[in-house]
Amino acid sequence: MLVLAIESSCDETAAAVVEDGRLVRSNVIASQVEEHKIYGGVVPEIASRRHAESISAVVNAALHDADATLSGIDCVAVTYAPGLIGALLVGVNYAKSLAYAAGLPLVPVHHLRSHVAANYLCSPAPRPPFLALVVSGGHTHLVRVSDYTTFTVLGKTRDDAAGEALDKAARAMGLPYPGGLNLDRESKGGDPTAFRFPKPRVDGAPLDFSFSGMKTAVLNLLHNAGQRGETLNLKDLGASFQYAVASILCEHTERAAKAGGDQTIVLAGGVSANSVLRAQMRALCKKNGWHLYAPDLPLCGDNAAMVGAQGYHEFLAGHVSGPGLNAYATMPIDAVTF
Repeated sequence: MLVLAIESSCDETAAAVVEDGRLVRSNVIASQVEEHKIYGGVVPEIASRRHAESISAVVNAALHDADATLSGIDCVAVTYAPGLIGALLVGVNYAKSLAYAAGLPLVPVHHLRSHVAANYLCSPAPRPPFLALVVSGGHTHLVRVSDYTTFTVLGKTRDDAAGEALDKAARAMGLPYPGGLNLDRESKGGDPTAFRFPKPRVDGAPLDFSFSGMKTAVLNLLHNAGQRGETLNLKDLGASFQYAVASILCEHTERAAKAGGDQTIVLAGGVSANSVLRAQMRALCKKNGWHLYAPDLPLCGDNAAMVGAQGYHEFLAGHVSGPGLNAYATMPIDAVTF
C-alpha cells in the first residue's frame, strides 16, 4: 500500500511516498530555515507564502523520486493539526484538491502522532504498546501509545515546551536560529555541572512539566553577568542548561514508566535529536533494562515520511475525511477530530 503524504505545519514544505507504513520510497523537503534565520525565528506569513509557492513542485518531486504516479497511490495523508494555521491550510487544501481530483481517500494526520510514527520508519522499529516522550519546540508530552491510533496523555507542559526553552536560551546566548540545534553544537565539550538550574514541579501533577522558570533563570544569569561586567563561559552555560532540561525529561519519563510498568520507551519530536537528551535517555533505559527507540536524526524534524507512516495506520483504522476537512492550530493528541 502506497501513501502520498504532505506536511506543512511550520516552515518545512514536505512530501513523501511511504509503503505499508514502514518503507520510505521518497522524502522531499523544501526548507525555509535560511530565510527565517534573518528574523531569528519563523514568521508565519512568510512560511505560508513559501508553502504555497513550493508545494506543487515538492509533491511532484516526491512522486518522481518514488517512481510512482497518482494512479498507483492508495491514499493521500496530510498534516491537519496542530501547527501554524496559515501554513497548515496550504497543505490541507492542496491535499483535499489532489485527493478529490484523483479519486483517492483523504487521511487527516495529527502532527504529534506522526512524530511518534517516525520511529516506525527506522530499524529496528517499535510496536505498541509503549511510552512515548514527544519533545519539540511547541510541545512536550508524555504519552502512552496503546496501539497505532490510541494515545493517552499522561503528562504535558503547563507553559513553555522544552524545545522553546532551549531555543530562547540559545537566542539569549547570541546563537543563531535554529537555536536548539546550534546550542547543542556549540555546547559540546562544556561542563554540564558548571551552572545549576531549578527543577520546577507542578503540584498535584507529578508527570506535568514546566520550563518557563528555567528559561527565566538562564536569562537572569546572562543579564546579571552583563550588569556586573562579567563574561560567562557560554559553552559551560549551554551544556549545563541542556543537561538540566534533559534531566527533567528523563526523570518524568522514568516516573511514568515505573508507574505504568512500561518496558519500551520511544523518543519523538525535533528535540529527540538533541545529543544530551539521547545520551541521558540511553543511560536511563540501560539502568532499568528498558528498550529505547529514537528516530534516525534526519527523521527527528518535520518531514512527510512520518506523516505517511502514521497515515497508513490511520487509514487502516478507518480515519478518512472528505472535502470538508479543515486545519486546526491546536488539537490534543488523544482527542483527534476531523
